[in-house]
Amino acid sequence: MGFNVKAVMFDLDGTLVNTAPEIAYAANQMLDALNLPNKSQAQIARYIGEGAQMLVKRCVANGALAEPDDVLLNEAQALFFEYYAQNVTSSQPYHGALETLDQLKRTGFKLACVTNKPEKFTLPLLSATGLIDFFEMVVSGDTLPKKKPDPMQLHHICKKLEVLETESMLVGDSDTDVVAAHAAGCYIVTVPYGYNQGKAIDESMVDATIDDLPDLLNLLT
Repeated sequence: MGFNVKAVMFDLDGTLVNTAPEIAYAANQMLDALNLPNKSQAQIARYIGEGAQMLVKRCVANGALAEPDDVLLNEAQALFFEYYAQNVTSSQPYHGALETLDQLKRTGFKLACVTNKPEKFTLPLLSATGLIDFFEMVVSGDTLPKKKPDPMQLHHICKKLEVLETESMLVGDSDTDVVAAHAAGCYIVTVPYGYNQGKAIDESMVDATIDDLPDLLNLLT
């Protein structure tokens, strides 16, 4: 099975880089500072994927039905950003990420990174891991007015790279990526090891699944 595409867009957290350990550590530092109960890395990993604001809100809510007030949320987010800035560049790429991107770039595919992560964390992480050099474009969670699952980021990348959505693929790890790709009209390929709120991805909703990133080469080259 092969796909005739010109551009490949990659999600970041849970797809290219294992960021859960560093995010969980920073989130628990935030919770400590607020005198709130800590959470396990597995719990916090389930909150990853819809942007930092949503992650902080879920951590602070602590399963309560009541919405955290804005004052608490603002304080929590400022603390999380402070702590996460200290270790964001410690996260490591998944097996085969660098090699896969290198091969795709050499083959002539246009590559982009599209993430809901704020730019202030996205760019340092991509630089530290050596991934940034492979991408013609990086679109973060605060680059545009809307982020995944809205298709705006994907449409923006396709326009800038001068490719049709039907000539593009998103590689991701979550339902957020699946919904965005469907809405944009792009192919969607998923990996099983990322952060999908603790749920398995419905394989009937994706064009292909791969066990790890090097398997993508069999679909594209």
